[in-house]
Amino acid sequence: MVDILAFGVHPDDVELSCAGTLLKHIAAGHTVGIIDLTKGEMGTRGTGEIRLKEAAAAAKILGVTFRENLEMDDAFFQNDKVHQFKIIESIRQYRPKIVICNAISDRHPDHGRASKLVSDSCFYSGLGKLETACDKEIQMPWRPKAVYHYIQDRFMKPDFVVDVTPFVEKKFESILAYSSQFYDPNSKEPSTPISSPEFLETVKSKMRVWGRDIQVEFAEGFTVERNMGVEDLMKLI
Repeated sequence: MVDILAFGVHPDDVELSCAGTLLKHIAAGHTVGIIDLTKGEMGTRGTGEIRLKEAAAAAKILGVTFRENLEMDDAFFQNDKVHQFKIIESIRQYRPKIVICNAISDRHPDHGRASKLVSDSCFYSGLGKLETACDKEIQMPWRPKAVYHYIQDRFMKPDFVVDVTPFVEKKFESILAYSSQFYDPNSKEPSTPISSPEFLETVKSKMRVWGRDIQVEFAEGFTVERNMGVEDLMKLI
C-alpha cells in the first residue's frame, strides 16, 4: 500500500511534471510508487530498453518505493477493457490514497488518452462486481480518494500548485537521468522538441510562473476533475 501512485504514459513524464511534488511527500514520510504505461519505444531518440534503464536510474534518484512498467504499446494503447484491467489490478494491489496521472490534454495525443484511461480505471477499480486477480487471489475493490493531473507541454491554468522550491535540484537530476532524451551536444540522434538546450529552461520557467502566484520560487501545477474540499481555510494561506 502506498500513499501516492504516479502514472506516466512514457518514462520521464512523471519526472518532468511532478517529481518535485513526489520528492516533497517522500521527504515528509509518505510512500510513493511510479507506474509507466509504456517504454516510450516509439520516441525519436533512444530505445525502449534504454529508457527502462533510465527510468530505473531516475527512480533511484527520487527514492520511490517501487517503479513498474505495464509494457503497453507506445502510441497504440487504447482506453478499453484490456488496458483498464492492467491498471485496475495495479491500483488494487497498491491501494493508493492519491493517484497522479498525465495531463488531460496535451500536444502528444498519448498524454490525454492515458489521462482518461487512468482516471476511468480508478473509478472502475472501486466496483465490487468487477473481479480481478493477482497471483490467482481475488483482489478487493479499491478506489483512490483523489485523482490529480499534472500539467505537461501545453500551458494550462492549474487548479492548485505545490511549492517544490527545496526539491528543484533533485527533480532536474532525475530528469537528466534520461540522457537519451534531452540535450547532449555529443548526441548523433535527430533533434526533437525536448532535446534542445532551451527545453529544460522552459520547464523551469513554468515552475517559476506557478511559484510566483504563491510567493515561492518554484511550484508544480495540477488540475482536478472534481471540487476539492477544504476543512480549514487557514491551511490555504
